Amino acid sequence: MSELKYKRILLKVSGEALGEKTAHGDGFGLDFAKIHEVCESIKQCLDMGVQVGLVIGGGNFWRGVKNGSGKLQRSHADAMGMLATVMNAIAVGDVLSQHGVDARVLTAVEMHKFAEYFTRDLADRYLNEGKVVIFAGGTGNPYFSTDTGAVLRGVEIEADAVLMAKNVDAIYSADPKKDPNAVRYTELTYGKVLEDNLKATDITAMALAMDNNMTMVCFGLDEENSILRVVRGEAIGTTVKNNF
Repeated sequence: MSELKYKRILLKVSGEALGEKTAHGDGFGLDFAKIHEVCESIKQCLDMGVQVGLVIGGGNFWRGVKNGSGKLQRSHADAMGMLATVMNAIAVGDVLSQHGVDARVLTAVEMHKFAEYFTRDLADRYLNEGKVVIFAGGTGNPYFSTDTGAVLRGVEIEADAVLMAKNVDAIYSADPKKDPNAVRYTELTYGKVLEDNLKATDITAMALAMDNNMTMVCFGLDEENSILRVVRGEAIGTTVKNNF
């Protein structure tokens, strides 16, 4: 077995990646076959000694800035998006338990009937006990994406890296589905990402990672064994750092 590169990770999985594909190609609802695949990969990470913090987006149910635009006040629309992430966290936590993994859902807003309230020390304790910690509810505030929430939690738990499992296999200079000449990057600095306004995550998430010297890896969830390959240090996707 190759040596682990990252021993404590914050894994961010988009909600759409776990949703059933629609005619438009977007993920909606819950694709439990896909969720089982992700949970099995997480279990294998734990078996290798990796501590796993997990953030699931909510876009498979509701994306505040998109679905509520022009119809709802932004804070209310974003609140619905935060609740969508809690739904996903509960579902993934249940499937993890079916794989024999002890998981805890910690939410950024109090809802003690469904999950525990997040504190950094509680999360750290659970991680050291070998539990998967699922962070739900984003940052608990409107106007922040779950990518930003993922970086924030990664910084708080002092993760070795934030792993962004996306529907695209890397960061590109442009949308590769629309531009056949888009350049695929394997390594980037945060300065380059922000200067060129590359659409990997939102700017707030990138700036937060840069300010805290956090390593980020953006890769395709659908690639075979992609999560395991990243934690082992295989060069897949795009690694983003302040310096190389």
